[in-house]
Amino acid sequence: MKKIVSYNINGIRASLRKGIDKWMLCYNPDIVCLQEIKANEQQFNVPLFNEIGYNCYLNPATKPGYSGVAILSKEKPLHVEYGCGIHEIDQEGRLIRLDFSNFSIMSVYFPSGSSGEIRQNFKIRFLDFFLQYIISLSKTVKKLIISGDFNICHKSIDIHNPTRNKNTSGFLPEERDWIDSLIELGFIDTFRYFNIEPHNYSWWSYRANSRAKNLGWRIDYNFVSSELKSKLVGASILPDIYHSDHCPVVVQIAD
Repeated sequence: MKKIVSYNINGIRASLRKGIDKWMLCYNPDIVCLQEIKANEQQFNVPLFNEIGYNCYLNPATKPGYSGVAILSKEKPLHVEYGCGIHEIDQEGRLIRLDFSNFSIMSVYFPSGSSGEIRQNFKIRFLDFFLQYIISLSKTVKKLIISGDFNICHKSIDIHNPTRNKNTSGFLPEERDWIDSLIELGFIDTFRYFNIEPHNYSWWSYRANSRAKNLGWRIDYNFVSSELKSKLVGASILPDIYHSDHCPVVVQIAD
């Protein structure tokens, strides 16, 4: 069985100061998809993760201290795909994919549109491109896991105040419809496959003591293609793990 974690760490250096390496050693995931690493390879402390058993594959942003994704894996992949070939996306370090013999896994950091119209427009362009990218990729990569910070709450159950946030980036109708489009392609929201309960969130604002009050958003996902449905063993969110304003989200798949 493979235990797979997706985690927006809001900076690898900050999360290391909070002991993420020690948590990984204890929790013992097979694969960790990280988003918002905010570091290049030298700043990431690759030797530390090598020491605890992980091969590290990074796609940092060109801009220092910004964005960036990584996948840490105990098993070495057959192939690593860095980025997607679109300059405005790749310069922000938003995608990386590892191919193994029985599945492929992608760590993706979707843009946020919360800072204003320019970034929201970029987010919508990203969504349009990414869906086409996945449609094309699915022709050759049949067993795909898409892990990451999508910066979108899919349903009212996924956000603490859906009425107040109905016009907020991250919960706009066109963004929520995009998640529907991904599901229509056959991808499964693994957490909701196992759990339909409310009040399960993966990100909380640092303001107003939001995390203690569980006033959160579920914006981090592990989606799997339908070809992996029979391999699903479990999925969970770990809100008590504190290295970031996000928490880890987990999926377990049979070998």
